[in-house]
Amino acid sequence: MFKFSLLSAVIFFVIGIGSAQTNKLPAFYAADAKILKEYVSDGRVDYAGLKSSGDLAPVVNQIASINFSSLSPAEREAYLINAYNLLVIDQIVKNYPISSVQDVTNFFDAKRVIVGGKQISLNTLEKDYLLKEYGDPRLHFALVCGAVDCPPIIDKSYLPETLNEQLDQQTKYALNNKEFLRTSPSGVELSQIFNWYSSDFGGGKKAVLGFINEHKSSKIDLTSKVGYYDYNWALNQGGGAPADDLNLSKIEGSSVTPSTSGTGANAFRYVVSSTVAQGTYEFKIFNNLFSQDAGGERSSFLTTSLSALYGLNDRINVGIAARYRRVRYDESGTANNFAVLGSSSGSTAFRQGITGLGPRIRLAPFKKLPNFSIESQYLFQPQDDASGARDGQRFIDFDGATWITQFFNDFSLGSRFSIFTEVDFIIEDIGKEENGRINRTSTPVTGIFSYFPNPKTTFYVLGSYSPFFQSDFNYFTQIGTGAKYQFTPKLELEFLITSFNNTFIKSVDGSANTVNLGLRFNL
Repeated sequence: MFKFSLLSAVIFFVIGIGSAQTNKLPAFYAADAKILKEYVSDGRVDYAGLKSSGDLAPVVNQIASINFSSLSPAEREAYLINAYNLLVIDQIVKNYPISSVQDVTNFFDAKRVIVGGKQISLNTLEKDYLLKEYGDPRLHFALVCGAVDCPPIIDKSYLPETLNEQLDQQTKYALNNKEFLRTSPSGVELSQIFNWYSSDFGGGKKAVLGFINEHKSSKIDLTSKVGYYDYNWALNQGGGAPADDLNLSKIEGSSVTPSTSGTGANAFRYVVSSTVAQGTYEFKIFNNLFSQDAGGERSSFLTTSLSALYGLNDRINVGIAARYRRVRYDESGTANNFAVLGSSSGSTAFRQGITGLGPRIRLAPFKKLPNFSIESQYLFQPQDDASGARDGQRFIDFDGATWITQFFNDFSLGSRFSIFTEVDFIIEDIGKEENGRINRTSTPVTGIFSYFPNPKTTFYVLGSYSPFFQSDFNYFTQIGTGAKYQFTPKLELEFLITSFNNTFIKSVDGSANTVNLGLRFNL
């Protein structure tokens, strides 16, 4: 009897919790509808009015407290659509005045919103809670991103009982809008949404056009040439001057500056100089193969740099760095650049091991310069006699620690180009006095000019100059070309080749080059 009573109590408790959460929905929908009706007009949002009124805060608090897991599938989907749209608006309001969501570092990736008691990112809410859960491509026309080229936000709530009809209506509205889907005798130009999320619409061109034709009154020939127009990230601002006319430099006390990242292919690229979003991780593996043919000997250094960063917040990242190196010296002229990747057979000398390990930090010190950052790492030397001076071995690295401080900045030029600059301050062999030298200091300067033919691809040219300040002044220069490809926004592959030169190589009429392969992954 006692067990039955206890079981009954548990069942009624669970039912009671579910009922309590369901009972919160009418109040949420009423508040949501009131805000949308008052502050949304013709697909634009009065962010200034919302900021001054404070009307949004109570609804955001409701989103944080409602346990949506207890809702029915239809209730949960409708609720999360409304929650996403309101939270996007709330993040804009919190940073307002801005001209674009791109003015806010990691706007979609940082864990800044609370949904059902859990702190997550807007991307998690969109991709995991909605797109992955329901697999409905029509969601792309209901979820808004705060930009002019997003499907327009409506001034009504999405409701469980009418959700299917509302999603159909929004999809048909977008796909029959001549500005959103642009047709011409030569073909059709689609929103970048169909490019970024092509798998959601079936993958290939015919599948995407087939989806469009399901909702478009005038059908598109499946053999039509397909292109994607540049995405306009200007704020979908209403209640005053359009976002693209907003001059933030004239707004007193503004804590942000207009984004220079432009639109189109440049809009979704990974910016090296940006910090990692709060609560996220960045992992990098970068392989640098340097090979030098000078004085009748080929020397090759394969350096694998591994690093991990964690976002304490959007402007402070901490992590670790490690360096592994393989070195091969060959007096034979038959050895090639890549022999160091194989065994030590046939080499004059061969060494390998971890030659650096230590902490790493990246800072974005100025809120007005989100693409300016400072990174510093201190690598201790775990190798015994890395220089080889004590035991008569060949050089693999310096015996002392290395301290590297780097200053990064990134400047976008329109929608498809950018210039990246890097200035380093490096101290090597710290605390060692072999050969009368306490340490070696260098200040490399690097410039990279990039072109983005599409949102996933980058082509670039690189130039570097590095003076070395030691007993005898020296320097090196390198020029090269490379490419990057973003398989997803979180996974990127990079390839770079350079030609290298310095005083010694010139004096012996030698040659040197580097081949580089990098991988970046974000969590």
